[in-house]
Amino acid sequence: MEIRKAIPGDEHGIFKLIQALALYEKAPEQVTNTAENLANDLFEEKVCDALVAIEHDQIVGFALWYTSYSTWKGQCLYLEDFYVLPEYRSLKIGSKLFDEVVEIARQKGVKRMDWQVLEWNELALDFYRRKEAILDPEWVNGRLFF
Repeated sequence: MEIRKAIPGDEHGIFKLIQALALYEKAPEQVTNTAENLANDLFEEKVCDALVAIEHDQIVGFALWYTSYSTWKGQCLYLEDFYVLPEYRSLKIGSKLFDEVVEIARQKGVKRMDWQVLEWNELALDFYRRKEAILDPEWVNGRLFF
């Protein structure tokens, strides 16, 4: 198993996992992004970064993040999505991906790393608890779509 930074050509494998994640989260119809747009954002515009986990020459997991900003703290890292195919989770790929993103956050010198998790996703909640993450029930998410 290999974990590496995403390179051009990986967008198709990452996008398949994005679609699998949306299906798992019961919202496949909400995916309006494309592999081509993802490639542009990752490799041309550089608005986000990603790691991929490779097993048997196949992308089986990914983590995608970008730099956010806190007026109280300064630069932060926002982990937008993080997913491993279910049949590969027993290999601890998710833990390795997450730990690598944490290390990238530390190397960048950001002040905080944030992400969201659905309240019904007990597998993910348990994973983050094992990582000793703070799961804050106080904040309510706000969002606008355009």
